[in-house]
Amino acid sequence: MAEAALKNTKTTEEVAFGIRARVFEHAMRNNGGYLSQACSAAEQLAWLYNEELNLGAPTLPMIPKPFGGVPSASNPDYHTGAGYNGPAEPEYDRLFIAPAHYALVAYATLIEVGRMAPEGLEMFNKDGSSVEMIGAEHSPGMEVHNGTLGIGFSTAAGLAWGRKRRGEKGRTWVYMSDGEVQEGQTWEAIAAASHHGIDNLYALMDVNRQQCDGAMNSVMEVGDIKEKIEAFGGVAVWVDGHDLDQMRAAVRTPHRGKPLIILANSSPFRGMPYLQLRFPRLHYVRFKSERERADMNREIARSLGIPPIDYGKGH
Repeated sequence: MAEAALKNTKTTEEVAFGIRARVFEHAMRNNGGYLSQACSAAEQLAWLYNEELNLGAPTLPMIPKPFGGVPSASNPDYHTGAGYNGPAEPEYDRLFIAPAHYALVAYATLIEVGRMAPEGLEMFNKDGSSVEMIGAEHSPGMEVHNGTLGIGFSTAAGLAWGRKRRGEKGRTWVYMSDGEVQEGQTWEAIAAASHHGIDNLYALMDVNRQQCDGAMNSVMEVGDIKEKIEAFGGVAVWVDGHDLDQMRAAVRTPHRGKPLIILANSSPFRGMPYLQLRFPRLHYVRFKSERERADMNREIARSLGIPPIDYGKGH
């Protein structure tokens, strides 16, 4: 369970709703954003942070510091953003966010579970800020740079292998998107994790069938993901990515000597059905006109059950 010292009294359902509402508000105020990722991932990230991950209290300021420069011998104060997930102690879990473009959704999650102040989101994509649009290793909640889609599982596998050899009790988690199964490195990492018996490695994959160039199948057919994962030596289980009970059950799936990958079947319109009008171009929603912005504000707010966002003029 997440660290009780944070005094988060929200239910996981409330956290998921807050993620969608916060990302929607940010998108309206900033003339666009990663809305579909909030639709598909909200329950998944809410479940990880609010229930499943064993994390210590944050070690970094609630309001993120500006970008502090790259790591070097002359920059002793450099740090990654992993401190928002707590200290890297042997008993705690570690989390990698593999699709770096989910950063806005990840930041909203940190706020909803009390690990980052709301003011942090106001720094999003600003010059000199560590709250990057595409999450980097210095961004809140991030530990490594995963902007090259497909390297996250490999990174997590390497850390998990080292932690297992040291006898650490903490698990290593990686949050993924299904676009990463179009990358060969992902399959090599699954095979390597199985070969080395890295069973302290867990993955949760958001299977929303979307990627930057449109619908997944319009770019490359990926076939039966579960069957392929198992052929490469992993253990995979399908769940409804919006059903918390299914995720709670899936994490208990036996997987001795193998990594466990939870495939979360999700909708890129969940909670915001108006986005279907933009299908299949959902990767980043930038409004085509002020009329579309107003229509989306009204209709999505209605679906979420909140007032339309007062985004003012000049944004």
